[in-house]
Amino acid sequence: MSPSLRSSSPAAPPPDRGADPGWEPRDPTLPARRTPARPRRSLPRRLLRAALGLFLLGGVLLAGGLVAGYLLVSIPAANAAAVAQSNLYLYRDGTVLARDGEVNRENVRLARIPLTVRQAVLAAEDRDFHTSRAVDPKAMVRAAWNTVTGKGRQSGSTITQQYVKNYYLGQEQTLTRKAKEFFIAIKLEREKTKDEILQGYLNTSYFGRNAYGVQAAAHAYYGKDVERLGTAEGAYLAALLKAPSAYDVTTHPENRPAVLARWGYVLDGMVKEGWLTAGERAALRFPDPQTARPATGLSGQRGYLVQAVEEHLTSRGIVDEKTLAGGGFRIVTTLDPDRQAALVRAVEDRVTHRLDPAANPTDRYVRAGAAAVEPATGRVVALYGGIDYTEQYVNNATRRDYQVGSTFKPFVFTAAVQSGAQTQYGEPITPYTLYDGTDRRPVEGWPGVPYDPANEDGESYGEIPVTAATDLSVNAVYAQMAVDVGPAHVRRTAVALGLPAATPDLTASPSIALGPATASVLDMAQAYATLAAHGRRGDHTLVTALSRDGEPLPLPSAGPRQAVGREAADTTTAVLRGVVETGTGTAAQAAGRPAAGKTGTAEDDKAAWFAGYTPELATVVALMGQDPESGAHEPLYGALGLPRVNGGGPPAEIWARFTREALADAPVRDFDLRLMPGAALPEVPPTPDGPEGEDDGDGDRDGEEGDRDGWYDTGEAGPGPAKRPGGKRADR
Repeated sequence: MSPSLRSSSPAAPPPDRGADPGWEPRDPTLPARRTPARPRRSLPRRLLRAALGLFLLGGVLLAGGLVAGYLLVSIPAANAAAVAQSNLYLYRDGTVLARDGEVNRENVRLARIPLTVRQAVLAAEDRDFHTSRAVDPKAMVRAAWNTVTGKGRQSGSTITQQYVKNYYLGQEQTLTRKAKEFFIAIKLEREKTKDEILQGYLNTSYFGRNAYGVQAAAHAYYGKDVERLGTAEGAYLAALLKAPSAYDVTTHPENRPAVLARWGYVLDGMVKEGWLTAGERAALRFPDPQTARPATGLSGQRGYLVQAVEEHLTSRGIVDEKTLAGGGFRIVTTLDPDRQAALVRAVEDRVTHRLDPAANPTDRYVRAGAAAVEPATGRVVALYGGIDYTEQYVNNATRRDYQVGSTFKPFVFTAAVQSGAQTQYGEPITPYTLYDGTDRRPVEGWPGVPYDPANEDGESYGEIPVTAATDLSVNAVYAQMAVDVGPAHVRRTAVALGLPAATPDLTASPSIALGPATASVLDMAQAYATLAAHGRRGDHTLVTALSRDGEPLPLPSAGPRQAVGREAADTTTAVLRGVVETGTGTAAQAAGRPAAGKTGTAEDDKAAWFAGYTPELATVVALMGQDPESGAHEPLYGALGLPRVNGGGPPAEIWARFTREALADAPVRDFDLRLMPGAALPEVPPTPDGPEGEDDGDGDRDGEEGDRDGWYDTGEAGPGPAKRPGGKRADR
């Protein structure tokens, strides 16, 4: 089309200015306008939105769960623990040892319980009971956090929750049980008053001594009805709720400081809450409970054995104490009935039948404890806890309040060999290393307070080898050796062998060598069994099988482990054989078997020990002095008609008789020893005149001639250490 034709076309009509399109026409001469992009949200904001969404969803789910739990969980009938059964204890061969667990409970009305007793319980367990809700979520979270972070297991439970656990549920530590406890406690608070809940709690709580409820506890500990309890007595019963067995001061006198601290905590809480004035608090004195009076069915050794087994189960966390007290368990122990009877006969023959308290007042103080462990398995085969559980309640086999004396010295030598220790003069410590055995000789190389231990009877020995110093239990030598080895290493070695790390007075100082530690007889038997097993330690056990209501329950299954090197253990055994053959423990030769052992005496002769072993059996025996009325530790001077009671006397005699009878059917075995280099010991002939020897009047034991140089002067006759003319002493 030509331009003339386009120009002649009619023009487009102009826009209608009167019509408003609602928008302003775009000027075609301007560039097109871009719509700005929407800004993208940052990653933190998106994460925050997601977290908020999850939080809201979690809140909805939690609320729904709480509602569902409240609707679904109902208050059940009383649990089995509220109607407890007996426990059955069996010897290792399946024969009955004892039955225990008959419930001692008498429900009482709250009005019969003195107000101060109720307040003491609240001060101990839940001070806000009357004003707070049935559950305390904050306390539960705090307790869970403390448990997870290693500050000790805590429940965070109110008294209402504890009552629900005691009466309706059980003691098992599971999330299911805790959830049920939570909802039942809330419902229970709606149905019962605070006084009704407190009354139920006080009637169902376990106080130890097989006493359920505060009325039974009042009789078990103070021999009176609950309404006659004073404030101090009520505070002690309240303190027991935390750990009934551990806080029974007649069973565990070594725990008295902890008991007093807990008792004071209860009273201080009463003062803080305004239930007791500071003046009244200051006037109170700790009310020692009466001696426990167990059921006659646990007379003789049965009660001691049951007590030891229960402590074994609860202390290792196998069964909760309250659950065990609830009953229904079948417990097969490691105890051998024949060896148990043999141990009782040995104690009766060498000690009990010789006591005459009417003619000799010191005989009233004599207490005996013993324990025998199989080195190969760690199984405890026999225990002697005392003359009769119904007469002497404290178990002498497991108590930890008497010094072990020189029975600790072998641990020092084991530590020396294990670490390759040297004397202050750079000489390796072996059985033949010479030390200065002078009485009151100050130890060298110790940066602490000067220490100069006395030898027994103030005897000085001059230069003496380790073998002879062990035979004669020379304190000056072993205190110096402990410094040479390092007291901390000595302590670690003792713990590795089997002593509990928490043993009282097991302190890393030169005196550790002399045995101020108060390990139990059973603890020491464990440690000596480790030496007998060539340094391999299998933690001692008292239980081989456990079931409840026919359902087997698991037991710890930790296998033996090498606690110390074989050469260290075996070289110690070689040295300890000399104690039995020519030293202070010759009475042990009456066992008629190769044996190693060590005697020991506590400070002021308040205890006498013999710890010994054959390849098959490790046994520790101790005689202890205790006033039957005050419970105070007393010296044994004059007991059994002897001027002094030492480890080489009645304890070694008991050991020998028991070992001979316990192994009567087993073939005689010698020790298979692998010694440290240069430690071969010469053969030592048996004492000519029998296990106890005779004094020929010249001051030497039979079979020993000449002066004390003969202890280590073997000349050229054998592999023993020759006397070194002009040689340097290990210590001065």
